[in-house]
Amino acid sequence: MNFSKKDIKQIENKGLTLEKVHQQIKLFQNGLPFANLVSEATISNGILKINTQHAEEYITSFEAKKDGISILKFVPASGAATRMFKFLFPFLEEYDIEKESINSYINTHKGKDLSIFFIGLEKLPFYNIVRERLKEAYPNFDDLSIDEQGFKFVQMMLDSDKLDYGNFPKGLLPFHEYKNQVVSTAFEEHLYESALYSSTNEATKLHFTISEKHNHKFDEEFSRIEKKVEDKTGSKFDISFSYQKESTDTIAVTPKNKPFRNDDGSLLFRPSGHGALIENLNDLNADVIFIKNIDNVVTYKYKTEVAKHKKILAGILIDIQEQAFKYLNILEKENPAEDQLIEIAEFLINRMSVKISSEFEKYSLKYQIEYLAEKLNRPIRVCGMVKNEGEPGGGPFWVKDESGNVSLQIVESAQINKKSKQQKDILKGATHFNPVDLVCSVKNYKGEKFDLRKFVDTKAAFISMKTKTGKDLKALELPGLWNGSMANWNTIFVEVPLITFNPVKTVNDLLKAPHQIK
Repeated sequence: MNFSKKDIKQIENKGLTLEKVHQQIKLFQNGLPFANLVSEATISNGILKINTQHAEEYITSFEAKKDGISILKFVPASGAATRMFKFLFPFLEEYDIEKESINSYINTHKGKDLSIFFIGLEKLPFYNIVRERLKEAYPNFDDLSIDEQGFKFVQMMLDSDKLDYGNFPKGLLPFHEYKNQVVSTAFEEHLYESALYSSTNEATKLHFTISEKHNHKFDEEFSRIEKKVEDKTGSKFDISFSYQKESTDTIAVTPKNKPFRNDDGSLLFRPSGHGALIENLNDLNADVIFIKNIDNVVTYKYKTEVAKHKKILAGILIDIQEQAFKYLNILEKENPAEDQLIEIAEFLINRMSVKISSEFEKYSLKYQIEYLAEKLNRPIRVCGMVKNEGEPGGGPFWVKDESGNVSLQIVESAQINKKSKQQKDILKGATHFNPVDLVCSVKNYKGEKFDLRKFVDTKAAFISMKTKTGKDLKALELPGLWNGSMANWNTIFVEVPLITFNPVKTVNDLLKAPHQIK
């Protein structure tokens, strides 16, 4: 594949290398393998179920140790709220108030989501904000017909010259309404929640990955709420932001795998999905890092319960990490006896869900030590898993890689070969799904940071079909942050209750109990 000097300059200006672009094009040409599922992860087969006594012990242990370590919460928050209002945009374009009522439109278009939206309208956290703006714009608003009011409400919410909620960063959209019409954004709710479990020595550190164009909006929001949140929580907040790096963009190609070019002849690069954020995570320095999506928050009355399960996950992480570090020091400094090596191997199998080679006992002593050290000396993630109740998203599975190694992975349905009955049956048998609820250890036993980029499975990427100016193209998404980007971490799955998973994927999710005050 020959690139011109102008192309090479464009590639280098993005912080990419020619080699990396050639690698990306090869992925398009060769195709990407499906995940090879061995079985679904279930309770007692890859997923831990914690009883009440052990849960309390993990909480106590975490509470006792947290002031002696550095803790950070990492929140991917760059997404716009556009998808939340997806079903409302066609309504704005198609509905003709002169020809039909809103109910008639709903019946004609089988608009179940639209029906739920209008029935629950007054319970939305921004209902009063929109109403006030409507009364300013239309002094006779209360005299209008129900259909006119409903249509104008959606217009006020979404039109670009009005509130423009569809282009808001999701983190800054009003999510909850408390007493006296005080609204709280998802960003603010993360601060309150974090203070309950990730605060150390009266300080709470959070890092948000955001879109650069919204930087000032997040700064303004923090300035607006800082004193109120600090007074209520008794904690000082140390908040940092970063942007998805341009150097993680991927080249787009034509259906024939040739570089796709814009009308001006330049190469087209596209953002590569949340897998790009492994770079942002890699830049952070903390002993324990909590990871949670921006839209997974609850109102204040549920926060203590959510925080409890975060502490349990962190307690498990620290307990396993301490034992792993102890064993790594033995493997490095001592001359371990055979029974110690067996003890370490059993720890890997029973506590860390690591599959040990069936040939292990045949290895020489020297190679057994190297083998165990290599298995132990990796970043660790403890991931909450929720019982599957039909929610979309990835799930926990045992997966075999190209070298024959079997490990626990979070796999998206797009990574699974639906044409294979065996793979489809494993997918159907999944009992849990991934709510994106992680607690991570990113340092080794010497206190040095791992280079997280070395633990990525580059082949666990996604290729999707897109269009640009009416032309078809193929786009490459990097391995997802908690999918292929963490494929070679040590992984522990733990069952957590449904209350810990309350994402707002559509505006109607704000009508569910965990997002309502009453």
